[in-house]
Amino acid sequence: MSMRKLFYMGLEAYEARYTLQLTEWNKRVFEKRGIDYVIVPGDNLDDSKAIVTGQVLDAHGRSYFGMSQIQNLVKMMRNGEVTHEDVIFFEDMFQPGMESLPYIMDQSPAEYRPRVYVRCLAQTIDPDDFVNVWGMTKWMRHYEMICDNFVDGILIASEEMASHLRISLFDSPLYVTGLPFGKSEVQERIPNIKPFNERAKRVVFAARWDQEKQPGFFMDLIEKYKADVDPDVEFAICSGGALRSNNPAYVTRAKELESKGLFKIYENLKKNDYYNILNDSRVLFNCALQDWVSNTVSEGDTLGCNVVYPAYRSFPEVFGNDGTRMYVPWSMEDAISKIKLWMEQLHPKQGIISDYQDGTIDRTVDVFLGKGSDYARNDSRYRDHVAPAKI
Repeated sequence: MSMRKLFYMGLEAYEARYTLQLTEWNKRVFEKRGIDYVIVPGDNLDDSKAIVTGQVLDAHGRSYFGMSQIQNLVKMMRNGEVTHEDVIFFEDMFQPGMESLPYIMDQSPAEYRPRVYVRCLAQTIDPDDFVNVWGMTKWMRHYEMICDNFVDGILIASEEMASHLRISLFDSPLYVTGLPFGKSEVQERIPNIKPFNERAKRVVFAARWDQEKQPGFFMDLIEKYKADVDPDVEFAICSGGALRSNNPAYVTRAKELESKGLFKIYENLKKNDYYNILNDSRVLFNCALQDWVSNTVSEGDTLGCNVVYPAYRSFPEVFGNDGTRMYVPWSMEDAISKIKLWMEQLHPKQGIISDYQDGTIDRTVDVFLGKGSDYARNDSRYRDHVAPAKI
């Protein structure tokens, strides 16, 4: 299977999110691989590069950017620039306006019907995903079925997600390629990694402060750790904007903890500001209910942090079943013991989790070129692939 040209449908850039770097990460791999590609442009609603409405991406901004991208793509298709030898790749399955593609392609001559692939990051298969938290499942599920019925493949981050998609009756070919990450680009931003023993005794929480990320558990942990283990360890949240949550009570409590000197809120951070904090921290902590492989784990791992995550969802797979830096989900005692351990010493395998994710875009290109059979999960034996570690 060959590919004449790749039409890349990226995401709008947000100052504090990985989408700021995502297109650059992809371009580097496309050029290294000699891929002829087009970055299909979209228009931003404004210049803020901030999430104003919604959670993961700005609801208005995602819609405006996505639909303007589709308009540009449709023009290219109408002009005959997109052929059956080409691939259109959507970086996120949820692309406003995508439903126009099967409408167009089903009425077009075969020579103008490209292959279409999408990346699925969670969606309705996850009961803790924000689409379920906000009650959007009733319409999002219909959208997903449109995608499932016309795309040539769905790219996913983990074996665990493959099982959930099949249970949810997705029929499209699935490819487990990982979560896109550009390790060299991150290293170029912070070229001098600080020695572990010279770092501040700091634990960073870098997920959204929303209820599915369990900030309440983290704040309970802070109070217990400070009281029972070490009052001098700094616990911090890093936020690209003002601290916000889908449950305002979490913000109120965070500010109360900060006023007592128990917690530090770093707000309105640019990407390099955040990276500099990671480069001077010892532990990156996660307690999310909803994560299918997180870019934060790759960023922290790249920048010299010990990463401490729950043994939940896809993390055992990502961590190579390494129980020394995963804790029993919802176990306060186990979480505290892991933080205490890795606050004092660098993990012997620190830095290699991000290596696997760094190869994601290469594996994605392999799929487009017909070389992705090793990543295909198209039968009922997808569970056979869970046990082998990715690192």
